[in-house]
Amino acid sequence: MDCISSLVVGLAQALCESMNMAERRAGHKTDLKQAISDLETATGELKAIRDDLNLRIQRDNLEGRSCTNRAREWLSAVQAAEVRTESILERFMRREQRKMMQRRCLSCLGCAEYKLSKKVLGSLKSINELRQRSEDIQTDGGLIQETCTKIPTKSVVGITTMMEQVWELLSEEEERGIIGVYGPGGVGKTTLMQSINNELITKGHQYDVLIWVTMSREFGECTIQQAVGARLGLSWDEKETGEGRAFRIYRALKQRRFLLLLDDVWEEIDFEKTGVPRPDRENKCKIMFTTRSLALCSNIGAECKLRVEFLEKQHAWELFCGKVGRRGLLESPLIRRHAETIVTKCGGLPLALITLGGAMAHRETEEEWIHANEVLNRFPAEMKGMDYVFALLKFSYDNLESDLLRTCFLYCALFPENHSIEIEQLVEYWVGEGFLISSHGVNTIYQGYFLVGDLKAACLLETGDEKTQVKMHNVVRSFALWMASEQGTYKELILVEPSMGLTEAPKTERWRHTLVISLLDNRLQMLPENPICPNLTTLLLQQNSSLKKIPANFFMYMPVLRVLDLSFTSITEIPLSIKYLVELYHLALSGTKISVLPQELRNLRMLKHLDLQRTQFLQTIPRDAICWLSKLEVLNLYYSYAGWELQSYGEDEEEELGFADLEHLENLTTLGITVLSLESLKTLYEFDVLHKCIQHLHVEECNGLPHFDLSSLSNHGGNIRRLSIKSCNDLEYLITPTDVDWLPSLEVLTVHSLHKLSRVWGNSVSQESLRNIRCINISHCHKLKNVSWAQQLPKLETIDLFDCRELEELISDHESPSIEDLVLFPGLKTLSIRDLPELSSILPSRFSFQKLETLVIINCTKVKKLPFQERVQPNLPAVYCDEKWWDALEKDQPITELCCSPRFVPN
Repeated sequence: MDCISSLVVGLAQALCESMNMAERRAGHKTDLKQAISDLETATGELKAIRDDLNLRIQRDNLEGRSCTNRAREWLSAVQAAEVRTESILERFMRREQRKMMQRRCLSCLGCAEYKLSKKVLGSLKSINELRQRSEDIQTDGGLIQETCTKIPTKSVVGITTMMEQVWELLSEEEERGIIGVYGPGGVGKTTLMQSINNELITKGHQYDVLIWVTMSREFGECTIQQAVGARLGLSWDEKETGEGRAFRIYRALKQRRFLLLLDDVWEEIDFEKTGVPRPDRENKCKIMFTTRSLALCSNIGAECKLRVEFLEKQHAWELFCGKVGRRGLLESPLIRRHAETIVTKCGGLPLALITLGGAMAHRETEEEWIHANEVLNRFPAEMKGMDYVFALLKFSYDNLESDLLRTCFLYCALFPENHSIEIEQLVEYWVGEGFLISSHGVNTIYQGYFLVGDLKAACLLETGDEKTQVKMHNVVRSFALWMASEQGTYKELILVEPSMGLTEAPKTERWRHTLVISLLDNRLQMLPENPICPNLTTLLLQQNSSLKKIPANFFMYMPVLRVLDLSFTSITEIPLSIKYLVELYHLALSGTKISVLPQELRNLRMLKHLDLQRTQFLQTIPRDAICWLSKLEVLNLYYSYAGWELQSYGEDEEEELGFADLEHLENLTTLGITVLSLESLKTLYEFDVLHKCIQHLHVEECNGLPHFDLSSLSNHGGNIRRLSIKSCNDLEYLITPTDVDWLPSLEVLTVHSLHKLSRVWGNSVSQESLRNIRCINISHCHKLKNVSWAQQLPKLETIDLFDCRELEELISDHESPSIEDLVLFPGLKTLSIRDLPELSSILPSRFSFQKLETLVIINCTKVKKLPFQERVQPNLPAVYCDEKWWDALEKDQPITELCCSPRFVPN
């Protein structure tokens, strides 16, 4: 009974506790739902505060300002609170779902809800604290301080002068904000830029931010944005547009003074698209870039263009020795001469010097060095490391705009190493080869000059010894030959061995399959008897002075030959087999010793260019040899044939060429003429049609001619480029028209043995007259007093005065300008004055030469002072003279401390 009573009592108590628990659970459930709702509301408000703070940070970031550490810590705390809240909400949702699906022990549910409620209350407390803290958060941590790093560089030799120029440009505050540094591949542009970067870091600089960008050929503007963004600490999503990034970069840089260094630029850059503000006088920013293209410097808008030149000989040797690393070995007489040859072949190109220096570092015997030179001569690509050099140059080659440019570039490799070639002659070859074809009235010669300009701008051609010439760097030439002969298509099809000292021509078998043969400037004495060359288009044999005869059947099997150059050989006749060259376009025979032009020349019906200048032995040109050449455009007989009076002979003899025959050559555009009598000159005046074609005119022995009247030519000699007058004993001066600017195309004037010539021109020289003259040669003109007329010629570079016994001064004092600041002879580079016994003054003392590089003074005993002794002049010329005369010069200059002695070179 007691047990039953106890059991009933226990059940009653349990029931009461269960009812009490249910009541408490219902209350907890109501409180938890409310807490969850409060938590969601608080979290949403915190996120809104977080988003506002992030917007402030982004605005600061756009202006290049950093975020405070306190703001970063608060954002991290918010992120952690968000994670906790999401976890609580997920847990609550799972509990609600389970309660719907199953019934659980009431006590267990109540316990779990209690624990969850505590977590909710804890999160609410943390969120409220974060909301309160946000009121005091400052986001602006000030401008981002950029840390610049030095860039490892290669050996630095011979760039001190360039470094000084660049440093000066970066230090100045003028408007030259964009600086273009250009030069061929491997010349050291990147090394220069890296050195500048490192120097700025070492010495300090005035810029707020220094940015280095190594450019990408494919993604230029994108590369700049990525590098600038990384330097400024900007971050963006990969999906962000270029415009968006540009806006952010602009906002970050617009209040800063920056220096942007762009290395290896290949394409034009639109800085506005990148977001980089354009430098100007107000922001004092600078952009400096390197490129291989001068044209690209202009396209990008560089206000200053600096060319990185090849190393001078001394610096080249120093760099090479540094890479070989064995001075003792290189000082050995047996090795040094071979090493110097290698250095010469590198032509001051640092990349080649470094590459070959490294390749020869472990070579100790003379035989190894001899072999290296032989390989460089014949197969340069086989030298260790040269494949990398060529690969670098190939980027420039591939970047040329057209196949025509690439073809013209490769053609330049047919000429010897370091050989200067006249641009005009090179273009004439291109025309003959069919590279340049006249269409729609486009002048092919001008087109050729345009292409030369493109190749020079790409740093694949250099200016030659004269402005009118170009040359190809030795390493670039080796690359061009490698491209032409080693790259499949043309392998075994070119035979290029100019200036190799050959005395015998290559064997006939090597001629059979070739397209192009260049054997110029050798010592060839004989040629193959009858080479079979079915594919040969180009044959260059000029400057083989030992070559006196061409075999009779030499030209018989060259059916597609287009260009043939035999200039300055010693041949005395042209074999009759020349008649088989029916596809010949260009024939050069200048400087040869031929006396007769064969009638068989008439078969060359495709011939457009016939160069016979300086063939002084040429006496006979049959009419039929020329009259049948209906396509002839260029005929140059300057210092050549002069039998212009028509002469009839017997039945077995031929009539000679006369002016009337030339008049019927309908396509003739360029003519060189030699006149050796007054009668011929008067006859020439009658053929008006020819006057516009005359570009080269040599007049000699026209006795009885007191005045040479240029007005007698229908165009007043407007197209004459070279004018030579010799041994006209009665000539006193040249008459020029008064109503037009005369001889505007003249480039070279030669006056020789005109004993009565008192002045060169009958009229004064106007501003536009003689505007293109480059060279003046006057000799044996004993009545001439001065050359005052030449003082303002803008393009004049060379004056050579020889044996003019009464010449007293270059410029008459009463004809010199009164304005002292006016520059005389503004472009003159070379002045040669020899055997002028009465010359007492070169220039009035108040003037000096600005660009003179060479001064030759021989037997001018009355000259006591040089024209640059009394005025400050930065670049003084080399003076070639007699040592006794040099020592006797007056040294009492009035401004001694400012005067420097020029470089004396004993004669």
